[in-house]
Amino acid sequence: MNPLPNEWAITHRADVCAMTHRPFVAGEYFYTLLYHGADGYHREDLSEEAWQNRNENIQPFSFWKSRYEPLPPKPQETLPRENAEQLFRRLVASENLPANACYVLAAMLERKRVLKQLKTESREGGRRVLIYEQPTTGDVFVVPDPQLHLDELEAVQNEVAELLRAATQK
Repeated sequence: MNPLPNEWAITHRADVCAMTHRPFVAGEYFYTLLYHGADGYHREDLSEEAWQNRNENIQPFSFWKSRYEPLPPKPQETLPRENAEQLFRRLVASENLPANACYVLAAMLERKRVLKQLKTESREGGRRVLIYEQPTTGDVFVVPDPQLHLDELEAVQNEVAELLRAATQK
């Protein structure tokens, strides 16, 4: 069963508290709550004050504490080419999520410190998902663990290498 692409699309880090609507200040700690419902994943960012005053009867799928840093201004690209992160984002948003390629790209981007794995969670049916954050933007990605076997790894690595080659030649 392939999940709908919207289920995996999670909004990026907010600049304001979801409850108080107060803008976050650089260096301030805040909490990210990730809920899973019929429509997919939903993210809420709460200030410490809002975290203390939230309804504890409504439990999130996952949550974590982060430090808020405003986004730096985007540098201007002279020649836009798709890199590994852009390819990963494109694949995660695609209708037919290529779970193996996304998993390997996420691991590669984690090794390069582009993505940071926050948690591993289990879903219905015992399927595992890995929760990643892009620390610079605060974007969150939920990547299904395809449970790759060692004998499958080389073929998936070759597939990812070919995707990257094709993307950089555009």
